[in-house]
Amino acid sequence: MQTTTASKSTGLDLLWLLALSTLWGASYTFIRIGVATIPPFTLIAARTLIAGTLLLLWMLAQRVPIPRDPAVWRRFAVQALLNSVIPFTLIAWAERSVEAGLATILNSTSPVMAFLGTWLITRHERVSARKLFGIAAGLAGICLVVGVSAFEGLGRQLVAQLAIVAATICYAGAAIYGRSFEGLSPVTPAAGSLMVGAIVLVPVSLVVDRPWTLHPSLQSMMALIALAVFSTAIAFVIYFRLVQTLGSVGTTAQAYLRVPIGVAIGIAWLGESLSPSAWLGLGCVVAGVAAMTLPSVSQWRATGHRLRSNRE
Repeated sequence: MQTTTASKSTGLDLLWLLALSTLWGASYTFIRIGVATIPPFTLIAARTLIAGTLLLLWMLAQRVPIPRDPAVWRRFAVQALLNSVIPFTLIAWAERSVEAGLATILNSTSPVMAFLGTWLITRHERVSARKLFGIAAGLAGICLVVGVSAFEGLGRQLVAQLAIVAATICYAGAAIYGRSFEGLSPVTPAAGSLMVGAIVLVPVSLVVDRPWTLHPSLQSMMALIALAVFSTAIAFVIYFRLVQTLGSVGTTAQAYLRVPIGVAIGIAWLGESLSPSAWLGLGCVVAGVAAMTLPSVSQWRATGHRLRSNRE
């Protein structure tokens, strides 16, 4: 009975991880469409403002308490810088010149960054050989899926590529720092960090882009709305839930899952096919994600023991 309950919990977490990977995987397409007629600062400012407002309204409707402690809001500010303000802006700017395949590889290294940060700095999670294998297998799988040809553009747009790497480091830091919100409803740090991000970004957009002078296309506006609602508001709630259940390294495994999800969409809707190396890469990605997220035997036993103690 205990094992069944634990397996259900783990299975639910993996489904949420798959959902998060899909929502954030789609964000690259939304951003690429959006920046065609909306400058990066304005796109990201609107993204955070719309998403934060929706989550705040949801909190009020559900009577979820809004934190009043200034210390909590200071932590929201740090999370906003790491998880939205800096990386969102860097990626939106970089996607104007960096090829999609290479951008995918560069941005999928966040589990590596989270692993290094956990191992060398915070040490809040046990770093095991299994997680190390998962990181290596996932990274190798990404390269096999995208293909060696994606590396041909490496170095040509060096500044933009370094911007994506910097964004990846921010995401890893956000996953580690997100553990500090334990005890809060997942929607609370999601809404709080996004609202703080909007407070920072909207004035920058007004000064730099003068959005009242812009003429965005309908396609870019629809991409912005989808980006804000699905890839930000909903995705952030799932993200903060997973940080508490799967941990920092486990949650960043979604960076690996984005690629096979994108490939699956291409096969289903565009009639694309995969090379033998890509199929091998998908196997590596699945193995890597499983190694980073599934509980070990000792964790299964510990979960069963806790459930047994609670029942007694």
